[in-house]
Amino acid sequence: MDQRFELPGFSGTLFHPDHADYDASRKVYNGMIDRRPAVIARCSSAADVVLAVNLAQAKGLTLSVFGGGHAVTGTAVCDGGICVDLRGMKRIDIDPAAKTCRAEAGMNWGEFDAATTARGLAMTGGRNPTTGIAGLTVGSGSGWLERKFGYVCDNLIKAEVVTADGRQVIASDTENPDLFWGLRGGGGNFGVVTAFHFRLYDLPPAILGGVLLYPAPMAGAVLKNFRDFMQTAPDEVSGGMVFTTAPDAPFVPPPARGQPVAMLQLVYAGDPEEGARVLASLRAFGPPAADLLQPTPYTVLQTQGGNFPGTQNYWTADFLSQLPDEAIDAYAKLALTPISPQSAIIIVAGGGAPSRVAEEATAFGMRTAPWNVHYICAWTDPADNAKNIERVKAAASVLKPWATGRVYLNYIGDEGQARIEGSFGAEKLARLRALKTKWDPQNFFRHNQNIRPA
Repeated sequence: MDQRFELPGFSGTLFHPDHADYDASRKVYNGMIDRRPAVIARCSSAADVVLAVNLAQAKGLTLSVFGGGHAVTGTAVCDGGICVDLRGMKRIDIDPAAKTCRAEAGMNWGEFDAATTARGLAMTGGRNPTTGIAGLTVGSGSGWLERKFGYVCDNLIKAEVVTADGRQVIASDTENPDLFWGLRGGGGNFGVVTAFHFRLYDLPPAILGGVLLYPAPMAGAVLKNFRDFMQTAPDEVSGGMVFTTAPDAPFVPPPARGQPVAMLQLVYAGDPEEGARVLASLRAFGPPAADLLQPTPYTVLQTQGGNFPGTQNYWTADFLSQLPDEAIDAYAKLALTPISPQSAIIIVAGGGAPSRVAEEATAFGMRTAPWNVHYICAWTDPADNAKNIERVKAAASVLKPWATGRVYLNYIGDEGQARIEGSFGAEKLARLRALKTKWDPQNFFRHNQNIRPA
């Protein structure tokens, strides 16, 4: 019989295995993950989080933290332990005059963007609306507005945190600044963030965005042109090239439907008319088989990426130090044979605002990498798991000669401790391990891309 845990004073909802909503509540984005916590504690306040943390400590149980459940590792849920479920905490308070907000950690980016854009404000957010704000922020936070407004962690003003010993503390530039440094890129290693205070920015009601669609054999030429364009592009331009399979949709030319394609996904974070002028040369190149750039609400642009919840998923990634013609020629061949109909190989242009933040300012590093490549694959049949995982790894090997050895942690799967530690570099890893020793010496928060205590 499953052990039942009670939490006197808990104001949220406890989902034990016999609860009608238990199975739905333990599902994460990656269908490969099938873990069964002893209890899912859906919190409604920071006080609830404290109770759950203290219970896990008292019982010697593993603790996981469920924000959006979008990470491919599925670490939002654990086996036999306590899942702190933040999805009952979705309040957001916006100060339009100060252009700031306080957002509780159970929100996802669709909810966050809807609330902020209703006030004419925005900031960088995840490229998928179902991604949780919590995991993305502490992992650093890449998104389509990053070149203009910086990474999510660059816009974090303050965090409200529950520590491993059950205390509620503030992390900011003036309160626990060491913890504040570690939360910006060090993942969920130092505590449970229950609320984030962010800086916001003005954004027009509609911005120029969408995709330029090309036949897969044009991938190399298009990427070389895009690479050259981005060397002098203003910060307002963010974008990446996507190798995928065209959907059977009206906006896709009939011959391309269901076929391998190369897409330039572009966003201009500013006046749409100025954006049309800036992006004119990109739109003229080729020309594309379909030009789907148009003034569009940011919230709509955020829904245009692939979204395959519940399918089998495997991801990996790399930062690149350069992208010479030789690399593009090798990489472009990947456009011709998608790993699966639901796969996407995305190479995103770096630079802009994140590259002007000092490397040592946050735990997240690799700010000057000109390219960030993300290999995503989804499929439906678990019998294809081994085959597709190997195909993703093979695809990722093509650009390894130009990889920095560092990686954006939110983009990789369970790839081993050496991969995690190598992503930070020796100097930052030493600082992070010392920070872990101070704030979580027993490695209580370990169901994550883990940083071990020194």
